[in-house]
Amino acid sequence: MKGSKPRNALTFAVVLITVSGCTAFQDYRKCAAGGCPDDARITAELKSQLAQRPDLRADVHVQTLDNVVYLSGQVTTSMQRDSAELMAREVPGVRGIIDNVVATSDSGR
Repeated sequence: MKGSKPRNALTFAVVLITVSGCTAFQDYRKCAAGGCPDDARITAELKSQLAQRPDLRADVHVQTLDNVVYLSGQVTTSMQRDSAELMAREVPGVRGIIDNVVATSDSGR
């Protein structure tokens, strides 16, 4: 019996770590390996909005994974970059935005 208390504590710790690890893994894997079902819709909707802006349509590239929009490309002004990000924020279902768009007029600072 003397060794059972440490063993019980160790067993409890292992179970606790396993359960919390599984919960974290489940939270991370809310979507399948190819992303969430909404990813294609979000990308298509944002690309459609960008297509209506001649100053952005060819210069801003969009990808969505797990409802997070990834913007990349090169525009002339920071206002154009901010507009693309704002458009992405307004698409329903977007959980986050990673904005890697570069404004060339800002690079001289």
